[in-house]
Amino acid sequence: MTGDSRAGIVLCDKPAGPTSHDMVARARRALGERRIGHAGTLDPFATGLVILLVGGATRLARHFGELPKAYEVVARLGARSSTGDPEGEIVETGVIPDELTLPLGLVRQRPPAHSAVRVDGERAYARARRGERVVTAEREVTVHSSELLWRERDRVGMRFVCSSGTYVRSLVADLGDAYCLALRRVSIGPFEAAGGWPGEGPAAPLGVAEAWGRFGRIVAVDGPDARAIAHGRPIAARGLDGPVLLVDEAGAALAVAGERDGALRVEVGLAAR
Repeated sequence: MTGDSRAGIVLCDKPAGPTSHDMVARARRALGERRIGHAGTLDPFATGLVILLVGGATRLARHFGELPKAYEVVARLGARSSTGDPEGEIVETGVIPDELTLPLGLVRQRPPAHSAVRVDGERAYARARRGERVVTAEREVTVHSSELLWRERDRVGMRFVCSSGTYVRSLVADLGDAYCLALRRVSIGPFEAAGGWPGEGPAAPLGVAEAWGRFGRIVAVDGPDARAIAHGRPIAARGLDGPVLLVDEAGAALAVAGERDGALRVEVGLAAR
């Protein structure tokens, strides 16, 4: 067993309009690979980075999805939207604050009714579109940094860096009478939207090891250890902190592993089968 040569990561710069699932479908056609997923959705009206996972890399969705995300947003003040974005029903209030207090640190927020979270086993937006009253569960997220970029009358530009699972539409709505006019995810961890695959033409995936090495540790194993890891068996502990990517002699990804109970154990297998 060897590393899965088909596994890879595509940094996709999604345009406004398509869903994240649409970008997955486009990548399947571009790469001729059926097994493609993503590491976190982006609203259709929004633009920016969606990390697409190819082949065995689909098993790494959690690890890439947990990376912090940076957004740039243009918000309109003095009005509310039923969806938190331009696609909803807009109610003009004319209430425009003199000063804005941007969120920072731990924040409790309630995902919008028009969101992909599940309520009683069904997507919230599906219920909302049927006219049902939707109450999503509150969650605690972290806003690592927030910055007011500019302000002109009832328009403001802001930048947020926040934890996975944060709804920027909710951050904006919680400012008062405000909603998102435009939203762009500029980065996820060390990965930038700029220069990403636009959803058309050929796509060139990064290797799993190349991508993982931008934010995590890589450890090479060979001989009996490589064969054991490729078959999902533990090997002797090496004093490693946190999950590490194990690669074979050629640098191909074999598994994500972590130490527990005195051994280095496979958490996510990546070897070709």
